[in-house]
Amino acid sequence: MTVGAVAAGWVHRHLLDVEGLTREELERILHLAVDMREARAARAHGSLLENEIVGLAFYEASTRTRVSFELAAKALGATVVDLGIAGSSVSKGESLVDTLRTLERTGVTMVVLRHASSGAAHLAARTTGLCIINAGDGTHAHPTQALADALTLREALGSLSGRTVAIVGDVAHSRVARSNIHALGTLGAHIRVAGPRAWVAGFEAWPGVEVARTIEDALRKANAVMTLRVQLERGARPADHLAWRLDEERMQLAAPGAPILHPGPTNEGVEITADLANGARSLIGRQVENGVPVRMAVLALLAGVA
Repeated sequence: MTVGAVAAGWVHRHLLDVEGLTREELERILHLAVDMREARAARAHGSLLENEIVGLAFYEASTRTRVSFELAAKALGATVVDLGIAGSSVSKGESLVDTLRTLERTGVTMVVLRHASSGAAHLAARTTGLCIINAGDGTHAHPTQALADALTLREALGSLSGRTVAIVGDVAHSRVARSNIHALGTLGAHIRVAGPRAWVAGFEAWPGVEVARTIEDALRKANAVMTLRVQLERGARPADHLAWRLDEERMQLAAPGAPILHPGPTNEGVEITADLANGARSLIGRQVENGVPVRMAVLALLAGVA
């Protein structure tokens, strides 16, 4: 199977962002992820990607995304190569494009790329013949995390149409928040964001996004709540975390039983209390679990075998 062969009705060779994907395309990925979860449990589809070599190029630290992509690729029978940036020629000054072209020349066919620079995945797609999957680029996008979150919310709430999802915290520096706004909005949800002014600046201009003045306003009657950590590595300045921390008292303002999400890693006691992070309404563990089947679905679609 040649990478980039288009699965029936699927027209995208790369997954660089969820922005621009139609509702039907998002739904297709989510339905396929459910199928992949069942197939993985049954140890099926173990040779679906047997002709593919998937390279993991993580220029930033990662646990959940890197491990779930590796497990997803192996579950489908792909050969997986972990570049190991610290031990590669990147440490000698090799550019991103040169590194990816080297991988391509050695037979790698698909690359899962995480990079600190926004737009890195788009550059990789333009300058190589590889199939590129964006595993997070700067503050720009993290499409597969948004897909895992969408699947988690859909299974908890049913249809997302007409539902209000509150996203609280460092929205401005969060690629996860941006991708979730696009994905959940396309699936019919109303998005409400809140945080210190510097953390939500500009989002009032985004179609379908409401900027709340306080965390209480954001949470009021929300059907689901996602809280975010402060992205110190992206230049965010710490704010008064107590003013924006998710706790039990504040969650009483949300709709009864409203689930709680966090893309991880969590800083318990900072953006969320330990009781909420580990409580009955928390879907944080489910988000991690859904990462593998979602990434299996993406790999299979882009390889043209699903």
